[in-house]
Amino acid sequence: MATHQAAVFLAAFNLALLWLLMAAPLGRRTIRVSRIIRERPEELWNITRPAGDLTAWHPNVISVEPVDGKPDLIEFAYRNPDRHGRPSRRTMIVDRTAMTAGTCFSCDLRVVGDSTLDQTFWEGYRESRKVERAPLGSRVTFEQTDNYRGLAFYLFRKMALSRELASLKDHVEERHSSGFLHFEHPAWQTVLVIISTLLLWPFFSLTATGLMMSVFLTLVILLHELGHMVAYRAFGHPSVRMIFVPLLGGIAIGGRPYNSHFEVATCALMGAGFSALLVPILVAAHQSVQGIPHPAAMDGPTLVFLVILGAFNLLNLLPTYRFDGGQVLRQVFEGQSALAITSFVVTGVILWTGWRIGLEAPMLIGGLMIFILLSLIRTKSIKPREALVPMNAAERLMTGFGYYAALAIHAYAVIYACDRLFD
Repeated sequence: MATHQAAVFLAAFNLALLWLLMAAPLGRRTIRVSRIIRERPEELWNITRPAGDLTAWHPNVISVEPVDGKPDLIEFAYRNPDRHGRPSRRTMIVDRTAMTAGTCFSCDLRVVGDSTLDQTFWEGYRESRKVERAPLGSRVTFEQTDNYRGLAFYLFRKMALSRELASLKDHVEERHSSGFLHFEHPAWQTVLVIISTLLLWPFFSLTATGLMMSVFLTLVILLHELGHMVAYRAFGHPSVRMIFVPLLGGIAIGGRPYNSHFEVATCALMGAGFSALLVPILVAAHQSVQGIPHPAAMDGPTLVFLVILGAFNLLNLLPTYRFDGGQVLRQVFEGQSALAITSFVVTGVILWTGWRIGLEAPMLIGGLMIFILLSLIRTKSIKPREALVPMNAAERLMTGFGYYAALAIHAYAVIYACDRLFD
């Protein structure tokens, strides 16, 4: 019972954290980053102004070109690829450029064209750059203003803007920048994995068994995200990485935007699909030791890992907006009626699995309420400039069977393990 209560509390905590990171209405916010750089304002403005030599220091810009016949428009090409693998491009208009007594330079920019995202994404976005004289050189200030929904995107932009200004400072002062300081560095991600494991430990009781369950849950999360990363690579993403968020889990990030609905569905499904491959191996390993005298030392941990593996991936297959299951089903079913019926059936299967392993009605009702709240979480819409390539009938059939196979395998894993653990 204590473990069940801890699971409910952890689910509720994650729900609140998800809402804060993904859906909290922050409103219109301005991110401001400023640094003192030892250089004359005139020299700094020559390389920080929109038409300046950004390619010499900017971590993402690979080219800057004025638009023919329109002196107030500038096109930037970035290292981040578009859906076809080409450098993404963004056209910006310089709204205002001012100079005061040769000591202060500034400009404001707006995005008027993007090769990857629809223009509606940039409706509230404004960017400004300012260089002014300071006692020890110049003060450089970068600002970005936009409407934010969820803390995650706000923090992401703040980190990116800080990294951009740090690159400028390193370039001007001729210092070598270390990738070790970046949040995505494997060393920092390893530290976050360890911290997350220790933070999860109290939820399972501060015992050796609780630590084992915490380690198993962290390992299951890593395996799940590895499945997403494998799918990204299979679809030709030039790079993939994983960001680990303590208590919340991991996020696998591809190297370019999606190109087709089939790609979206497959990459989402492979988290649970990759883990499903381990279920028959673990079941066979458990059954193989049944004839060995006193197999409890291996028997218990194997079943516990099987429960955690099955339950975590089963919950990820829920048809909620931000979970993998919702991502898959929205690609497979075009009609709202078919999507609603399928979502109802899937939720029923998962609730039946909980009833089958002995969860009481209040816990199932509480879990259902959490599912409903999860489905209400909405993030800022990110609409691609061009519609994704639609799925054909064969791709829908294959993805649908893959989804239900993953659902059935993980439900079986939970039932199989619980029947033997609590027998």
